[in-house]
Amino acid sequence: MKNIAIVYFSQTGTTDMMAQAIASGAENKGARILAYRIQGKDIQEGRFRDAELFASLLNMDAIIFGSPTYMGGPAAQFKAFADASSETWSKQGWHNKLAAGFTIGGSPCGEVQSTVEYFNILATQHSMLWVGMDAPDGSTTRNFNRLNASIGAIALSEDNNALHPVDVKTAMRLGERVAELLP
Repeated sequence: MKNIAIVYFSQTGTTDMMAQAIASGAENKGARILAYRIQGKDIQEGRFRDAELFASLLNMDAIIFGSPTYMGGPAAQFKAFADASSETWSKQGWHNKLAAGFTIGGSPCGEVQSTVEYFNILATQHSMLWVGMDAPDGSTTRNFNRLNASIGAIALSEDNNALHPVDVKTAMRLGERVAELLP
Protein backbone atom coordinates (compact mmCIF):
# COMPACT_ATOMS: atom_id res chain seq x y z
CA MET A 1 0.00 0.00 0.00
CA LYS A 2 1.18 3.51 -0.82
CA ASN A 3 1.15 5.68 2.31
CA ILE A 4 0.96 9.44 1.83
CA ALA A 5 0.75 12.08 4.56
CA ILE A 6 -0.66 15.53 3.96
CA VAL A 7 0.47 17.92 6.68
CA TYR A 8 -1.01 21.40 6.43
CA PHE A 9 -2.44 24.43 8.18
CA SER A 10 -5.74 26.02 7.14
CA GLN A 11 -7.24 29.14 8.68
CA THR A 12 -10.35 29.75 6.56
CA GLY A 13 -10.87 26.26 5.15
CA THR A 14 -9.62 26.81 1.59
CA THR A 15 -6.28 25.12 2.25
CA ASP A 16 -8.26 22.28 3.80
CA MET A 17 -10.29 22.03 0.58
CA MET A 18 -7.04 21.75 -1.38
CA ALA A 19 -5.81 19.04 1.00
CA GLN A 20 -9.05 17.11 0.48
CA ALA A 21 -8.69 17.36 -3.31
CA ILE A 22 -5.07 16.15 -3.12
CA ALA A 23 -6.16 13.26 -0.90
CA SER A 24 -8.93 12.34 -3.33
CA GLY A 25 -6.49 12.28 -6.25
CA ALA A 26 -4.02 10.10 -4.35
CA GLU A 27 -6.75 7.74 -3.16
CA ASN A 28 -7.94 7.36 -6.76
CA LYS A 29 -4.47 5.94 -7.47
CA GLY A 30 -4.54 3.46 -4.60
CA ALA A 31 -2.90 5.46 -1.81
CA ARG A 32 -3.80 5.44 1.86
CA ILE A 33 -3.86 8.99 3.27
CA LEU A 34 -2.91 10.41 6.64
CA ALA A 35 -4.26 13.97 6.60
CA TYR A 36 -3.07 16.12 9.49
CA ARG A 37 -4.45 19.63 9.84
CA ILE A 38 -2.23 21.63 12.19
CA GLN A 39 -4.28 23.21 14.97
CA GLY A 40 -3.45 25.98 17.42
CA LYS A 41 -3.47 23.47 20.30
CA ASP A 42 -0.56 21.67 18.61
CA ILE A 43 1.67 24.65 19.35
CA GLN A 44 2.83 25.03 22.93
CA GLU A 45 5.05 27.93 23.93
CA GLY A 46 5.71 28.61 20.26
CA ARG A 47 6.77 25.05 19.44
CA PHE A 48 4.78 22.42 17.52
CA ARG A 49 4.43 19.30 19.64
CA ASP A 50 3.01 16.00 18.42
CA ALA A 51 5.41 13.09 18.84
CA GLU A 52 2.77 10.67 17.55
CA LEU A 53 2.55 12.54 14.23
CA PHE A 54 6.31 12.54 13.77
CA ALA A 55 6.39 8.80 14.53
CA SER A 56 3.65 8.24 11.93
CA LEU A 57 5.50 10.29 9.32
CA LEU A 58 8.45 7.90 9.56
CA ASN A 59 6.18 5.21 8.07
CA MET A 60 4.97 7.31 5.14
CA ASP A 61 6.22 6.93 1.58
CA ALA A 62 5.52 10.59 0.80
CA ILE A 63 4.70 13.78 2.67
CA ILE A 64 2.82 16.65 1.05
CA PHE A 65 3.14 20.02 2.79
CA GLY A 66 0.50 22.76 2.67
CA SER A 67 -0.22 26.21 4.02
CA PRO A 68 -1.91 29.39 2.92
CA THR A 69 0.53 32.08 1.89
CA TYR A 70 0.78 34.85 4.46
CA MET A 71 3.14 37.76 3.83
CA GLY A 72 5.02 35.84 1.13
CA GLY A 73 5.55 32.58 3.02
CA PRO A 74 3.88 29.78 4.99
CA ALA A 75 1.73 30.51 8.02
CA ALA A 76 3.48 30.58 11.40
CA GLN A 77 1.58 27.44 12.42
CA PHE A 78 3.14 25.48 9.56
CA LYS A 79 6.54 27.00 10.23
CA ALA A 80 6.29 25.77 13.85
CA PHE A 81 5.77 22.23 12.49
CA ALA A 82 8.73 22.62 10.13
CA ASP A 83 10.96 23.89 12.94
CA ALA A 84 9.94 20.93 15.09
CA SER A 85 11.01 18.53 12.32
CA SER A 86 14.66 19.27 13.11
CA GLU A 87 15.02 16.14 15.25
CA THR A 88 13.74 14.05 12.33
CA TRP A 89 16.18 15.91 10.08
CA SER A 90 19.13 15.13 12.35
CA LYS A 91 18.34 11.41 12.01
CA GLN A 92 17.43 11.74 8.30
CA GLY A 93 14.09 10.08 9.02
CA TRP A 94 12.49 11.36 5.82
CA HIS A 95 15.46 10.48 3.58
CA ASN A 96 14.33 9.54 0.05
CA LYS A 97 10.62 9.97 0.78
CA LEU A 98 8.70 11.81 -1.91
CA ALA A 99 7.64 15.37 -1.08
CA ALA A 100 5.32 17.91 -2.68
CA GLY A 101 3.62 21.13 -1.68
CA PHE A 102 0.56 23.30 -2.13
CA THR A 103 -0.65 26.74 -1.17
CA ILE A 104 -3.42 29.25 -1.71
CA GLY A 105 -3.22 33.00 -1.69
CA GLY A 106 -5.47 35.98 -2.08
CA SER A 107 -3.59 37.68 -4.90
CA PRO A 108 -1.85 36.45 -8.05
CA CYS A 109 1.02 38.77 -7.14
CA GLY A 110 1.15 37.76 -3.47
CA GLU A 111 4.37 35.75 -3.79
CA VAL A 112 2.40 32.51 -3.42
CA GLN A 113 5.07 30.52 -5.23
CA SER A 114 7.57 31.40 -2.49
CA THR A 115 5.54 29.32 -0.04
CA VAL A 116 5.92 26.21 -2.21
CA GLU A 117 9.58 27.08 -2.68
CA TYR A 118 9.87 27.07 1.13
CA PHE A 119 8.38 23.56 1.19
CA ASN A 120 10.86 22.50 -1.49
CA ILE A 121 13.77 23.78 0.61
CA LEU A 122 12.38 22.02 3.70
CA ALA A 123 12.13 18.77 1.74
CA THR A 124 15.62 19.16 0.32
CA GLN A 125 17.03 19.71 3.80
CA HIS A 126 15.38 16.43 4.79
CA SER A 127 16.93 14.67 1.76
CA MET A 128 13.49 14.09 0.27
CA LEU A 129 12.72 13.83 -3.46
CA TRP A 130 10.55 16.67 -4.77
CA VAL A 131 7.50 16.11 -6.99
CA GLY A 132 6.19 19.05 -8.99
CA MET A 133 3.31 19.40 -11.42
CA ASP A 134 3.62 17.53 -14.71
CA ALA A 135 1.25 19.51 -16.90
CA PRO A 136 2.22 23.17 -17.21
CA ASP A 137 -0.20 23.87 -20.05
CA GLY A 138 -2.61 25.80 -17.86
CA SER A 139 -1.56 29.14 -19.30
CA THR A 140 -2.93 28.13 -22.68
CA THR A 141 -5.90 25.91 -21.83
CA ARG A 142 -7.20 27.40 -18.55
CA ASN A 143 -8.70 23.95 -17.90
CA PHE A 144 -5.86 22.81 -15.68
CA ASN A 145 -3.10 24.44 -13.67
CA ARG A 146 -4.51 27.88 -14.53
CA LEU A 147 -1.68 29.64 -12.68
CA ASN A 148 0.91 27.60 -14.61
CA ALA A 149 2.93 26.60 -11.54
CA SER A 150 5.45 23.81 -12.03
CA ILE A 151 6.79 23.52 -8.49
CA GLY A 152 3.50 22.52 -6.84
CA ALA A 153 -0.24 23.16 -6.67
CA ILE A 154 -1.04 26.84 -6.30
CA ALA A 155 -4.53 28.29 -5.99
CA LEU A 156 -6.13 31.70 -5.59
CA SER A 157 -8.99 32.11 -3.15
CA GLU A 158 -12.33 33.07 -4.58
CA ASP A 159 -14.49 35.84 -3.09
CA ASN A 160 -16.76 33.33 -1.35
CA ASN A 161 -13.92 31.39 0.32
CA ALA A 162 -14.32 28.61 -2.21
CA LEU A 163 -11.80 27.01 -4.55
CA HIS A 164 -11.92 27.64 -8.26
CA PRO A 165 -12.86 24.35 -10.01
CA VAL A 166 -9.62 24.41 -12.02
CA ASP A 167 -7.61 24.74 -8.80
CA VAL A 168 -9.46 21.71 -7.39
CA LYS A 169 -8.57 19.75 -10.52
CA THR A 170 -4.93 20.84 -10.22
CA ALA A 171 -4.78 19.81 -6.55
CA MET A 172 -6.26 16.41 -7.40
CA ARG A 173 -3.59 15.95 -10.06
CA LEU A 174 -0.83 16.64 -7.54
CA GLY A 175 -2.21 13.85 -5.34
CA GLU A 176 -2.46 11.51 -8.31
CA ARG A 177 1.08 12.30 -9.42
CA VAL A 178 2.63 11.65 -6.04
CA ALA A 179 0.76 8.34 -5.77
CA GLU A 180 1.70 7.33 -9.33
CA LEU A 181 5.39 7.84 -8.59
CA LEU A 182 5.33 5.47 -5.62
CA PRO A 183 6.08 1.81 -6.24
